[in-house]
Amino acid sequence: MAIESKHLIPVALFLGLLLSAAAQTATIDSAALARANAGDAAAQVAVGEQYVQAAANEHDKAQTADDYQQALAWYRKAAGQNNISGEMHLAALYRDGGGKTIPRDMEQAASWYRRAADQGDPTAQGTLGVLYSMGQGVPHSDVEAYFWLDLAASVKGPNQEKYAANRQMIGERITADELSDVQDRVAAWKAAHPRPGSN
Repeated sequence: MAIESKHLIPVALFLGLLLSAAAQTATIDSAALARANAGDAAAQVAVGEQYVQAAANEHDKAQTADDYQQALAWYRKAAGQNNISGEMHLAALYRDGGGKTIPRDMEQAASWYRRAADQGDPTAQGTLGVLYSMGQGVPHSDVEAYFWLDLAASVKGPNQEKYAANRQMIGERITADELSDVQDRVAAWKAAHPRPGSN
């Protein structure tokens, strides 16, 4: 029995959709997914990253939206365990938005940067300092900007000089009394949160 040619096109389209869906799920590493489902925060971040990568390569809008939602969920799980990487990924996803699914939300981004900054992450501290200096997602405050930039500038790393330069610029916009108070806060924070690689 011969199949009519008019049936071949729908069958080919259906097979193409199946192969596309199989390729999509194949991008998620099953071993990482198993560890993530078991509660491993680093694996949860890795799975979230795989979904973001899948979204970047996807052409179907509905699938892209689903991939971003999956990434958001996995990053939240990691961040819920106070995982700095999960918090930073969430912050970036809210800062930049995720396709048409996750709108930009600077308040959410600042909140997640703050959580990572409170744990001593210098990138989060430097970013939070910049957000305070511009009033994005947080109220504008040169004193708070100086505080976070000073903490970030005290850690050796590729952005240390940039954080120090930004701190210097912000320092010119605060009074001597404010500077003295914020330097006391910085000293107290450093005493309570000793970390390697800081000045």
